[in-house]
Amino acid sequence: MGELVLLERRDDGVAVVTLNNPKVNALSQAVLAELRAVAEGLASDPPGAVVITGGERIFAAGADISEFGGPSEGRAIGEGFHHALDAVAAIPRFVIAAVSGYALGGGCELALACDYRIVSERAVFGQPEILLGIIPGGGGTQRLPRAVGASRAKELMITGRQVKADEALAIGLADEVVAPEAFVQNKRGAHASVVAATPCPLPHGDDCGDGGAPPRRDHPACCRSFPASLTSISCRERGTCSRRTLAVHQTLSSLKKLPLGPAETTSSPSGS
Repeated sequence: MGELVLLERRDDGVAVVTLNNPKVNALSQAVLAELRAVAEGLASDPPGAVVITGGERIFAAGADISEFGGPSEGRAIGEGFHHALDAVAAIPRFVIAAVSGYALGGGCELALACDYRIVSERAVFGQPEILLGIIPGGGGTQRLPRAVGASRAKELMITGRQVKADEALAIGLADEVVAPEAFVQNKRGAHASVVAATPCPLPHGDDCGDGGAPPRRDHPACCRSFPASLTSISCRERGTCSRRTLAVHQTLSSLKKLPLGPAETTSSPSGS
């Protein structure tokens, strides 16, 4: 087990997966590789239920933009996201995202790859990739419409605006909102403990509405209104995102050369 993604298998049958990449839980390639390995391990030796969580202020901030480069780097990042999040989606048990604070970009996509999202009143969701000139590259173009509907998903991805907990609940991006003090209990798997103790049949393949994707747990028949395979469309999503990361890389490189003001003509912008 790595240091960036922590796994705790509890005696009550619940596995708690914690993202541990301070300060903002950026989903770097190293984090995604560990998350994929943990998810594949849980798939091969399933617990009763799974809880995926992050920090109190930030669930996950999305991709590590310091890794952005040309199309080849973008392709690697996209593939890393898809491999990791598809592995989470393929865990043959009920998977709960316990979200406190910000779940942006890839962080939102990770939450969407789970079956159920319990969120703190402080939670904030968003797909802000458009503000960098790219599109969601970790399955968000497919999983977000399945959660909130096509029109709302388009609006969120085109504007890049952020959604607070109450609105997330209203539009279907969150399934339950709890007070911060109650969130700690849910983060530790209160709901998952009940699920782990309740055996249930699992749908497979074509029965799950994902166009023959890996076995899922809870996809209702309404998912069939999105007949295209997640796998096939995700290939196009990765291709578009990888090409656009070159432009982002060039923009960020240009920003590093710009002066901040008369008194800071030789300094680099903060966060570079």
